[in-house]
Amino acid sequence: MAEPQGDIQLMPWEAQTLKIEDKEGDEEVNDCPVEEVRLTVPITDDPTEPVMTFRTWVLGVSACVILSFVNQFFGYRSNQLSITSVSAQIVTLPIGRFMAATLPEKQIKVPLTKWSFSMNPGPFNLKEHVLITMFANAGAGGVYAVGILTIVKAFYKRSLHPGAGYLLVQTTQLLGYGWAGLFRKYLVDSPYMWWPSNLVQVSLFRTLHEKEKRSKGGLTRLQFFLMVFVSSFAYYLVPGYLFQSISYISIVCYIWKNSITAQQIGSGVRGLGLGSFGLDWGTVAGFLGSPLATPGFAIVNILVGFVLIVYVMLPIVYYTNAYGAKKFPIISSHTFDSTGQSYNITRILNQKTFSIDLDAYEGYSKIYLSVFFSFTYGISFATLTASISHVALFNGKTIWQMWSKTRAAAGDQFGDVHTRLMKKNYKIVPQWWFHLTLIIVVALSIFACEGFNNQLQLTWWGVLLCCAIALFFTLPIGIITATTNQQPGLNVITEMIIGYMYPGKPLANVVFKTYGYISMTQALTFLSDFKLGHYMKVPPRSMFLVQLVGTLIASTVYFGTAWWLLTTVDYICDTAMLPEGSPWTCPGDDVFYNASIIWGVVGPLRMFGKLGVYPEMNWFFLVGLLAPVPVWLLSLKFPNQKWIKLIHMPILIGATGNMPPTRAVNYVMWGAVGIFFNVYIYRRYKQWWAKHTYILSAALDAGVAFMAILLFFAVQSKDIIGVGWWGLDQDDHCPLASCPTAPGVKIEGCPTF
Repeated sequence: MAEPQGDIQLMPWEAQTLKIEDKEGDEEVNDCPVEEVRLTVPITDDPTEPVMTFRTWVLGVSACVILSFVNQFFGYRSNQLSITSVSAQIVTLPIGRFMAATLPEKQIKVPLTKWSFSMNPGPFNLKEHVLITMFANAGAGGVYAVGILTIVKAFYKRSLHPGAGYLLVQTTQLLGYGWAGLFRKYLVDSPYMWWPSNLVQVSLFRTLHEKEKRSKGGLTRLQFFLMVFVSSFAYYLVPGYLFQSISYISIVCYIWKNSITAQQIGSGVRGLGLGSFGLDWGTVAGFLGSPLATPGFAIVNILVGFVLIVYVMLPIVYYTNAYGAKKFPIISSHTFDSTGQSYNITRILNQKTFSIDLDAYEGYSKIYLSVFFSFTYGISFATLTASISHVALFNGKTIWQMWSKTRAAAGDQFGDVHTRLMKKNYKIVPQWWFHLTLIIVVALSIFACEGFNNQLQLTWWGVLLCCAIALFFTLPIGIITATTNQQPGLNVITEMIIGYMYPGKPLANVVFKTYGYISMTQALTFLSDFKLGHYMKVPPRSMFLVQLVGTLIASTVYFGTAWWLLTTVDYICDTAMLPEGSPWTCPGDDVFYNASIIWGVVGPLRMFGKLGVYPEMNWFFLVGLLAPVPVWLLSLKFPNQKWIKLIHMPILIGATGNMPPTRAVNYVMWGAVGIFFNVYIYRRYKQWWAKHTYILSAALDAGVAFMAILLFFAVQSKDIIGVGWWGLDQDDHCPLASCPTAPGVKIEGCPTF
């Protein structure tokens, strides 16, 4: 149980009535209506603590730039690795304290102004640390629009004006500020909108800032971090350069070298992954994130979903030849024609207008998918409706009660202790700051789409429709996220809407999806950060400035890194032309590219509608809607069986939503490590788990990242790939796993039946 600041221990039965004096001697009552918040978040504040300090700017901007560069750099590699802000949160603490201990306190005047600042205004405090982490959040969050630049330049092989690309990247990230400002009163100020995920951050901040003494024979958190970091850094030389094949080891393929069926079952990269594993942290955390930061119940749900979909459903639909499955690989994100060959998209694209040529399409072939990829879309439909149904059944009453109280609280200008402290101690962010940002960004969005010879294909009305969709969904999905920690996505809905309204335009489709889906996601990210600052008593105007500057910096670095790699790495993303051992295979962008063909070039009418091959996938909307009902009924019938409520159908159904580009071996390793640490270690050695788990995750991430960057600049950028031997391939040596098994289909390197 967390303790409030000072020497007072907050006990559950005292939570409603405990009074604490603030720095001015006024009494505050912890009247927060949410028990989890009362037990976790302190109700004290010192408004005199310096916040926007030299340390905040140096460490915050540095963390933002480094995470932005590293995450985009890894985004194009075979083993993607996403470094989270938790890594920066842990690493910047000792650096901040070191700066506080060594930098001079002398005031430095800014030339030609009356401003001055100190490089060392006193001890490194928690509020500085929160703002530095917000900077890091901006860098760690990713920039979805970079995927558009990648598919245009690397897959469609077309030119794109850098101005259009840069504006697209900035505006899609900044548009969410407007929605955040409009709903801040309801989703941040209200004590009933409590954002459960932020309580983990609050606990971690308070743990890091508590004084720590080294136990006899033990290590401090910093010592443990450094030990793991050095080990991870040194070890990654092996899977990252010398012996890349140990990232994916598929035992079955070494035994049955000439069997397609055996390799389909055993390949961890192209098949079901039975008996596969990897000796590389990038394999564990590369696509699914660190399992150490995922709750145990979520890991179990995902693994159950993975087993049911990959080991039960997939073999049934493939080996019964549903949708002509045997003509195509068992798992692939690529598109195919009716003969089983890769779909030649240039045959149906008008190169001048960059849109579909319907006569050419009718004369060539409909688009076919691997049976797993087609069902992946059906599962995504089910996940969307299951999220709505699950939240309505399990959390609907609570959400409605909290929303009713929120409206009443907003009307009465009522707030809990945290809202009162914030309003008493700090100036609020004027609403016109958000309104002005929204107007400017919408105008720039329209200019980005309509200008530059309409390279992005989307029209002005398309941008306004995106804004309307994001505006409509931000509040209800924000309420769901703020009360249940579940966030239904709009990507499928936005793709479908523009796909029906404006078919045949691949860029218009992905740009519409990005403006509609990502602007809402960004708004919820901003609101979540605002609530974290609300709990930690960080001045709102400082939060606004940090988020705005952090977003501008992160977007610029992501854009610059992507543009640099796309223009300097030969054959980037082109697996047919890349040299052996090259890591620049862009697995995530490959999926994004094929989605642009499915939803943009061909459109949902010719894929999932009456003119398509897969209209039955629409039944998954109904399946997902009904799936949580049996679990809900069981939870009512057996209220004492608490484990029933841990069956989370949206997570279970959507378990393989990232597959592809995620491979079976990634799920196997991620699940094994996650179960070991967050189930076994958590239950048997909870004290060790609480002290070391997050730090272990951050250190492993950081070690891999730094070695990978060193390898790139030291050897790989100079085309020194390594000694040519079978272990150099970043592959599991299961070449037959992607072969078709239907008679008469001829694919190079595969036997013909």
